[in-house]
Amino acid sequence: MTVLLTKVRERRSVLKGVLGGSAVTVALPFLDGDLNVNGTALAATGAALPVRFGTFYWGMGHTPGHAITEKSETSKGIGFLAETEALKPFEDDLNFFGAYAMPLDGRSNYTHYTGWVASRTGTAPAHNNDIPAPTFDLLIADAIAGNSRFFTLNANAVGMPRANYSARSTASRAAAEISAAALYQRLFGPEFVDPNNSEFKPDPRVMVQKSVLSGAIEQSRDYIKTLGAADKSRLDEYFTSVRQVENQLALQLQKPPPNDACLVPPAVTEKPMEEVKRIARDMDEVIETHGVMAKLFAMAVACNQTKVFNMAFTDDFANVRRVGETYTHHLLTHEEPLDQKLGYQPLTFWFNKCGSDGFAAFLKEFKSIREGDGTLLDNCLIHAGSETNYARVHTIDGVPFWLAGKAGGRMKTGYHVVGGADPVTRIGLTAMTAMGVPVESWGTKSLKTTKPITEVLNDRATPPPVKTESQG
Repeated sequence: MTVLLTKVRERRSVLKGVLGGSAVTVALPFLDGDLNVNGTALAATGAALPVRFGTFYWGMGHTPGHAITEKSETSKGIGFLAETEALKPFEDDLNFFGAYAMPLDGRSNYTHYTGWVASRTGTAPAHNNDIPAPTFDLLIADAIAGNSRFFTLNANAVGMPRANYSARSTASRAAAEISAAALYQRLFGPEFVDPNNSEFKPDPRVMVQKSVLSGAIEQSRDYIKTLGAADKSRLDEYFTSVRQVENQLALQLQKPPPNDACLVPPAVTEKPMEEVKRIARDMDEVIETHGVMAKLFAMAVACNQTKVFNMAFTDDFANVRRVGETYTHHLLTHEEPLDQKLGYQPLTFWFNKCGSDGFAAFLKEFKSIREGDGTLLDNCLIHAGSETNYARVHTIDGVPFWLAGKAGGRMKTGYHVVGGADPVTRIGLTAMTAMGVPVESWGTKSLKTTKPITEVLNDRATPPPVKTESQG
């Protein structure tokens, strides 16, 4: 009997040629010779395909009774109704989480704010500008993003830099990218190093920047000794950010490994920033901008530019309009009368449906990229949610949440998970567990939990036991 062994390639393959007089390189997807027999790891090195984490946010929740069919207990199968019909093709990639509680322990419900802060930090805010702990995407980034060019990527489609739902604290809420053209330049502009280009020459400007940052950190040590506790904490947070930038610069001095899923997308046409801000509030423009950003995010992840990303479709106050209408989505939730025949507010419903359509469009981009024996989405975990359940009455119990992607095989999918009034933090803890963050508990007071949702976790998702706890 003759056994044929597949030859292992040291580098993934590319096709090279000439187009219009210019040299072009077209990367090929992972082929059998690049991977192990299961298609789950690189054959040459044995390294597993990377698993990435992202969040997707939309404002104003959903329309109860018209979004997802209610269930009394957790089981396979998600009942998509009219508002979420665009997500039905992704049922095998999704888990839906409903009926989770958000106890506030006597603190106020700051409308359109408390919901996203408590669900992402594990702590109810003390006021409407309080971010009491790091959002879970940053805890995950601390664990997995060390060798990425961008520690995290943040963008939104509504022209509002403040609409970013990722922060270390109240004082460190980074601005989101609001221009698709600017996002393209940041990702694939002059500083981008094509992993499939055989020629590599470090940029001397990057070398200078890195040496300056290194010197600043060295000089800071003596200065920190002169500060009080509060200032030491603030400066430590600042230099943590500086170190992240330094690590990103260090990566630009190294040639990245070849990556056949990485294809540089065509450039995006630039618009004046004032025009971006002016027209961004029209839903048609939001949809168009989001569509371009979704493509850029997916390719940035495929090109290993980042392992953690945050996309906001609309902001927490949903300051978007339908062309020809005066009221914003937010105002409609309060002012639009119920249609007695339909049983809901028609225009508000239309906006809510746009949110589900946007999430579906985001998933489509990730699922369209082949990676290993599956897709890029299979190697991601994307948390999607809003800040309220039914915006008309500002309810924060039962806020709709999704987890999309299989996280490299760590997640089971296709479930409707019924929370039974358990704290919503169980969803965040589940995401962190799937991403390998070594944390046994998360949250504070009534939001504190030690129980990830095991119904959607595969056995290999559970990290080894640790003795420390995180309140972030």
